Amino acid sequence: MAEAKTIVFGFKELAELLVKNQDIHEGFWGIYIEFGIQGANIQAGPSKEDLLPAAVIPVMKIGIQKFATANQLTVDAAEVNPLPKP
Repeated sequence: MAEAKTIVFGFKELAELLVKNQDIHEGFWGIYIEFGIQGANIQAGPSKEDLLPAAVIPVMKIGIQKFATANQLTVDAAEVNPLPKP
């Protein structure tokens, strides 16, 4: 069996990968995450009667969005994925 490991990416790294994947060559792009929210009663102790109301917040979608100006979360598509020279 293969060794289990975790590989993590920063927001800018992930944005760069997605910009390249979508073949985007201009604009400032950053990560977009859409959350859902639902309520539920969860068991909070050893007994099934030990219930507490709780919020469940699933990640629904992950993508990129275009920004008007650069910030600490964006990459410049022209720099990370320049158009090929003829």
